[in-house]
Amino acid sequence: MPDRKPRKDAARNRAAVLAAADSLFARCESPDDVTMAHVAAAAGVGKGTLFRAFGDRVGLIRALYAARLEPVEEAVEAGPPPLGPAAPPRERVPALLDALLCFKLDNRHLALALEGTGSDSPYAAAHYARWHGLLRAVLEQLPGLPDADFTAHALLAAVRADLVEHLAGAEGVPRDTLRARLADFTARVLGDSVPG
Repeated sequence: MPDRKPRKDAARNRAAVLAAADSLFARCESPDDVTMAHVAAAAGVGKGTLFRAFGDRVGLIRALYAARLEPVEEAVEAGPPPLGPAAPPRERVPALLDALLCFKLDNRHLALALEGTGSDSPYAAAHYARWHGLLRAVLEQLPGLPDADFTAHALLAAVRADLVEHLAGAEGVPRDTLRARLADFTARVLGDSVPG
């Protein structure tokens, strides 16, 4: 019995921290403006609680990003076409990229924060490796498409958070226009001659 209360408190604190961080990242001018102290104060927890639960700012950003991305990943892993695994490759590739673009448009500051964390290459990050591996595997199902590995990298470059932020924020390109441009770009990369 004594063990239950700390677990409930920890779960409640984690939910409060994620909600506070989510709100702060959604309202910030720049992802760098959100500090652990801001999150702790907004969540009503001590900084020590925050650091114990997430390790550091990068751990918090990763946890929040993963929580926000979970519905998309569920649709990709077990959902119906066009995102799910039963979709034909020529339908699934553009659907995967569109889902990532929409996610990053809806979570621009959080995606920027995640892609900008740490000094390591963003291409070494676990979230990037997962999406690259998935996209490469789907592209490998397209006969006649050369170098699925590089093509997956090139297509993912089109939905990097910094590019999405530049186009949607700085240039003011509307969401529907970005989605249409990405679909057109993806179709050209895959080529009309590649059977699906």
